[in-house]
Amino acid sequence: MKVSTDAVLLGAIAGSGAVVSALDIGVGTGVISLMLAQRFSDLDVVGVELDDEAFIQASENAKSSKFSNRITFHQGYFQDFSKNNTAKFDLIVTNPPYFPDHIKTKDLQRNKALHNDSLPFGELVQGAVPLLERSGAFWLILPPRQMQDFQTLCLDEGLFPFHQVNVRDKAGSKVIRVVQAFSFDQRDMISKDLHIKNDDGTYAMAYRELLKDFLIIF
Repeated sequence: MKVSTDAVLLGAIAGSGAVVSALDIGVGTGVISLMLAQRFSDLDVVGVELDDEAFIQASENAKSSKFSNRITFHQGYFQDFSKNNTAKFDLIVTNPPYFPDHIKTKDLQRNKALHNDSLPFGELVQGAVPLLERSGAFWLILPPRQMQDFQTLCLDEGLFPFHQVNVRDKAGSKVIRVVQAFSFDQRDMISKDLHIKNDDGTYAMAYRELLKDFLIIF
């Protein structure tokens, strides 16, 4: 599986302060978990992944890293994990699938990655709420329209947005992704803008600075 721009953006932006426990819902290749472990030296990361091949790959990636003693992955449905887990986390992150009725392909693994049939937004929010510490933060990345839907569900469950990064391909172009954080406390909203490329197609300085500790191209 490829490492997506969405994943590295979330891994580089999510969380702040002295977090010590994190949950990664839908780990994919494990890149977000690895980035969090790199950023926060005292952090233990737990991840949940449904897909067999993704779970194996993520486990291999974590095992071969220097953060292997601080990362644990579980295979299965997040809904089951939430029901059977009593632990709480300072930080919950997810780069969720977001096409509820998009035309599917013949690639079953790709369908799981792109479509939220296995984990609808409502079940994702309801499963995350009991796992989040009262002082914790729930971060995710989605396209703008889907983020609006997700925010409505969060508000229904008592989670309030407090940090938002609007991601554009180039300055002045439309927002293509939103990285957003939610908490149980109502806080003043922090809103930022980030564009990936300059007009000439080179990577923007802010994007390079954000990811220079993680991607060898920078």
